[in-house]
Amino acid sequence: MNKEIYLAGGCFWGVEKYIALIEGVLETAVGYANSNTVDPSYEQVCTGTTNAAEAVRVAYDPTIVSLPFLLNLFFEAIDPTAVNRQGNDVGTQYSSGIYYTDAGDLPEIQAVIAAQQQQYDMPIATGVAPLQNFFPAEAYHQKYLDKNPGDYCHIGRAHFERAVHANMRWQKRSKDELKRSLSDIAYRVTQENATEQPFKNPLHNHFERGIYVDVTTGEPLFASSDKFESGCGWPAFAKPIRESAVTEKYDTSHGMLRTEIRSHTGDAHLGHVFEDGPRELGGLRYCINSAALRFVPKDDMDAQGYGEYLRFVK
Repeated sequence: MNKEIYLAGGCFWGVEKYIALIEGVLETAVGYANSNTVDPSYEQVCTGTTNAAEAVRVAYDPTIVSLPFLLNLFFEAIDPTAVNRQGNDVGTQYSSGIYYTDAGDLPEIQAVIAAQQQQYDMPIATGVAPLQNFFPAEAYHQKYLDKNPGDYCHIGRAHFERAVHANMRWQKRSKDELKRSLSDIAYRVTQENATEQPFKNPLHNHFERGIYVDVTTGEPLFASSDKFESGCGWPAFAKPIRESAVTEKYDTSHGMLRTEIRSHTGDAHLGHVFEDGPRELGGLRYCINSAALRFVPKDDMDAQGYGEYLRFVK
């Protein structure tokens, strides 16, 4: 299920542009948050009498970008110790704030702020409150910097570059790098579409709780909760950890028509998907080579940077 958070960090032109560039952010809109005036105009907000903050509604996919990750990036682009000011902009409408619609998000928000506070001598002034209301700003403010790329922005271009690449944790490596770092069978499977022997691979009968990641990039691909015994001799899963983790490709090799499964970021050959899986699990069987996977035990996921994927391990 997609989620939303409302972020105020000064002029909403720049904040919207910055946040929209982050992988996993699905939709943004600028407006006025927690106003004591119904549907205020920009001019009214600028008087400081509405108590509204220029804010950005952020809709995001929590399976791609977590709320703490998003908030930490937000803090990178603002001065959280400034009061009613960001950059050259001064006024109550430029106060920084985090407004939530799900009370369950509050502990994560508070934890991020506590960690951020350790980086500053002055107290963090960024407010945290439930969203009381949000009135969309005038049409000309929406996606303003997309329409006027050379106009004023208090957020520097370096931050925009950072946002584009921030969530690209999984990087495709060159074949030379992979040749040096992978085992012979892992290289042949992932790069040359080889198939390991059935029943003579380490993960076909492995059912410890955790996740299975792409051996070439580390990107999460499958969860133990979706693994089942198929009797085929290779690891079998009912579905990937998220749809976008893998890609499908028609495979006509060996005189057969099959659907090949490859990792999204690494473009590594993983195996094939068949429509003979258990009905109660959706009817699909992702038949995957052990050599294309690295298993991360549930107890090690946090330490290895996969804490946000714990929700997939039942």
